[in-house]
Amino acid sequence: MKSRSRKISFGAKTLKTERENTKAVHIWLVLWKAYRAMEEAVKQQVSGLCLGDSDFRVLEVLLHKGPLPVNTIGPKVELTPGSISVAVDRLEERGLVRRKLDPQDRRIRTVYLTAEGESVIQKVFAHHEREMERLLRPLTRQDRSTLVSLLKKLGKSVQEQQTKAARIESEESLSSRA
Repeated sequence: MKSRSRKISFGAKTLKTERENTKAVHIWLVLWKAYRAMEEAVKQQVSGLCLGDSDFRVLEVLLHKGPLPVNTIGPKVELTPGSISVAVDRLEERGLVRRKLDPQDRRIRTVYLTAEGESVIQKVFAHHEREMERLLRPLTRQDRSTLVSLLKKLGKSVQEQQTKAARIESEESLSSRA
């Protein structure tokens, strides 16, 4: 459904306004396009700083969360176990991170930023932060606040719906076996 224009008259002046298409499928499309535009801008910006997207994400999570076991980094940065191992190997070869065995559990390998890695990611992240501000400059503080609130509300609602649907499906599956 296309947006429809309507005219509002105020004495001698006529304003043309548009009603937004608020169908769920259109909202999904708008969210997806906005995300893709931001994602592409970030990839270009980060690659210009000699870091790949996955390397940036790994270094960024270590900067903000501190040292982490390898197996907990992957889910935080949306990398599979194989991909996170390759990314950490690559960063270790560049001298940006190091792995240490956990003294209490030698099965766990914790990844730390090196001094060089911390220096690199602090500079890269500061640049990234400036670029995000530039990209979001058209939005006022109020726009940003509203956007954050709405996205959180949407995300929480979708997660709750998915959890409920999975629980119902599981219960139905169990009852059909009985």
